[in-house]
Amino acid sequence: MKPSISPKDIAQCRDCVSTNLRMTTRAITQVYDEIMQSSGLRGTQFTLMAMVFGMGPVTITGLAEALIIDRTTLTRNLKPLSRQKLIHIYEGEDRRTREVVVTNKGREVIAKALPLWEKAQAHILKSFGDQRWKDLSGELKGLISASHIK
Repeated sequence: MKPSISPKDIAQCRDCVSTNLRMTTRAITQVYDEIMQSSGLRGTQFTLMAMVFGMGPVTITGLAEALIIDRTTLTRNLKPLSRQKLIHIYEGEDRRTREVVVTNKGREVIAKALPLWEKAQAHILKSFGDQRWKDLSGELKGLISASHIK
């Protein structure tokens, strides 16, 4: 028996929060990737390295929590940076944890990439508007809070 569903029933999916946020993320990521290409980092890699640098030596778990990402995905995203010796992953003090830190080579890459990131950021904000971004950023933080399943 065929399920009783029509295109009209599915029309509400056009307003899917997840789908619309993912499309937006892909569009914005493409801008950062294109502008930052000469640095050798994708926009997402730069952000990851900036977080590690800003948090200092940080556990994988702590970084995963800060980025709202599962540890497995984070570890997979860190591997290319580790292979390039931009970050160093090592055993933590209690041996059950692993910590990550930006290497000197990684700091050099961040320094080279930062002006490109700033250019990408300025490009988006020029089109979208600083105040609109500040407002949206606040709303997105509220959306993160609303996403917790109880």
